[in-house]
Amino acid sequence: MKNIAVYCGAATGNDEIYTLGAQKLGQWIVENNYGLTYGGGRFGLMGVVANSVLERDGFVHGIITQELADRELSHNTLSKLDIVPNMSQRKQDMLNDSVANIALPGGPGTLEEISEAFSWTIVGDSTNPCIFYNINHYYDELASFFDSMTAKGFMEPRTRQTLLFSDSLPEIGEFIKTYTPPMLRNYDK
Repeated sequence: MKNIAVYCGAATGNDEIYTLGAQKLGQWIVENNYGLTYGGGRFGLMGVVANSVLERDGFVHGIITQELADRELSHNTLSKLDIVPNMSQRKQDMLNDSVANIALPGGPGTLEEISEAFSWTIVGDSTNPCIFYNINHYYDELASFFDSMTAKGFMEPRTRQTLLFSDSLPEIGEFIKTYTPPMLRNYDK
């Protein structure tokens, strides 16, 4: 089965629209014959998206660090749960177990993980598409910042086009199906 890595936090935010979006994403994953790979937690949007997939008899692979598992934060009814020594290993395993990366609204950890995944595609260490599921315009300012990086010469326009910000699951699905990784950058000597 092909899995989609979903990055999200252990909080749900202060608007029900984020919870509803996470539920819709879980439903979409199952309806499109994907499994879910995520951080293995049971709280916040992590728990919401995992439960949404599980409620539809979908496959959920959680990957959690030993430290977080020791704090009893693991979801206990997943299809598969791996406990790894650290966050670096968790991020690597999530990339290795997925065909696409989607960030739900979240905090610094979510932003760090999806940003690292995208940077790995830029340098050629990953071929997975990276997507910000832009529920309720949550990521609008970040999308503008990536546009600014491009306008100011810190990212090539063709690379910026390989990063999607969208609140449309059909658009996200089409992006995944038609995705071509960014070309490796040529550096002038």
